[in-house]
Amino acid sequence: MKRLFLRLQLWDRQLFQWINGRLHNRFLNFWLYHLTFMGGAFFTISLSLLTWIFSPIPWSTAGSQAAVALAVSHIPVAIAKKIYPRVRPYIALPDSRTFRNPLSDYSFPSGHTTAAFATALPFMLSFPNFAAFFCSLSLLVGFSRIYLGLHYPSDVLAGMAIGSSVATMTVAIWT
Repeated sequence: MKRLFLRLQLWDRQLFQWINGRLHNRFLNFWLYHLTFMGGAFFTISLSLLTWIFSPIPWSTAGSQAAVALAVSHIPVAIAKKIYPRVRPYIALPDSRTFRNPLSDYSFPSGHTTAAFATALPFMLSFPNFAAFFCSLSLLVGFSRIYLGLHYPSDVLAGMAIGSSVATMTVAIWT
């Protein structure tokens, strides 16, 4: 079991280094730096609350579900960051590329990715015609976290799983 865990850690680090190192270019630097904020607290909370308050049904329903899923999803994120205090990759791996004002708290799981999926999934379920759009944006937020040197791929996968499962449960309970 320990051997498997070490192999997964190695794979995680190698994939991080490939995305964070080899893919860097000016175009992606600009777009991913700005897209990553779509998983931040200001954007996700504002989107959820504004949609909930100011949009007609069924948009307001999806907005309220997103707001609840967003709030609830950060409980397991906070717990995981306490239980598994994983150092951010740009600190652990000296050749990592990062941008101004990098985060200094722990990296597992990705809170931005959790927020992106917790917010997007109620809209994906309510509006299947827009599911590819919402899913693509959420995936880009997760990818940007690796690209910017802030998270390992496993941090992002854990964030996807937490955000998606909490949002799915929220929508299921709602209906």
